[in-house]
Amino acid sequence: MPQTMTLRSAWPAGVPRQTQVAAVPFFPQLENQCGPAAMATVLVHTGVAVTPEPLERQIYLPARQGSLQVEMLAAPRRWGRVGYLLAPRYADVLREVAAGNPVILLQDVGEFFTQWHYSVLTGYDYERGDLYLHSGSEPRLVMPFTAFERSWMKSGYWAMVVTAPDRIPATATEPGWINALVGLERAGNPQASIAGYQAALVRWPDNLPAAIGLANLHHQGGALAEAAQVLRQTLQRHPQSTVAMNNLAQTLSDQGRNAEALREVDEALKLRGPFESEVLATRQLILSRMAGHTSGNRQAQ
Repeated sequence: MPQTMTLRSAWPAGVPRQTQVAAVPFFPQLENQCGPAAMATVLVHTGVAVTPEPLERQIYLPARQGSLQVEMLAAPRRWGRVGYLLAPRYADVLREVAAGNPVILLQDVGEFFTQWHYSVLTGYDYERGDLYLHSGSEPRLVMPFTAFERSWMKSGYWAMVVTAPDRIPATATEPGWINALVGLERAGNPQASIAGYQAALVRWPDNLPAAIGLANLHHQGGALAEAAQVLRQTLQRHPQSTVAMNNLAQTLSDQGRNAEALREVDEALKLRGPFESEVLATRQLILSRMAGHTSGNRQAQ
């Protein structure tokens, strides 16, 4: 088993050799509840009050007799949580468990034919060579590292974690986490998305998509002063961002500060680029408002 062999000579730096995530709930995986039970386990661990039954209706596909990975990643958004796909590496899975995040993994547990199964890794003891999983009807199934990898590798080492939006997974990459937050935003949970973008900007303060996303959500919620503040801070880090300039001009105009908005949008026009048509439309809107006409909205994304 290649990844188990790699651990022998290259144990991930800073990761303890044994750990156990505390207070992980257990739901026996009844018929049709393999994916739902695993998902309920990690959602409850993050503070969501849920059982496998409502999740079964959301993510179990009778025609496939199981839950697809894409459905598993999307399901947490309905509860204001983020599903994050891990890199296909033992080291990343161990790092997440060490950080206190139980990990959902996809295994092939069939003896003679393929039988896909979701389990939840809650701990490990490398010196003993054991992993500890919530699996099926077992609240603490013990599996050797090698035997587990044999079943896990058939899924392409598929694994995911679920976290609150303000708790970034230990192994999250900047683009990976922003993409996950975009999915959360599209699911229609603005408050959770705001928390996620704010956390992202603490970790990666120069991330432009996170800043624009945060400002847009403030604007959509009517928090215009907060949106303007985020956009001004964004322009300090990204002075050539046409999108940030355009959206600041729109926000200032929405606050009735059309003279300031006109100056801002004229600066944006000097940059030209792919958003020029949106900037021109924003400028026309501002001029119409200054002339006493009605409002509109040309927020760039």
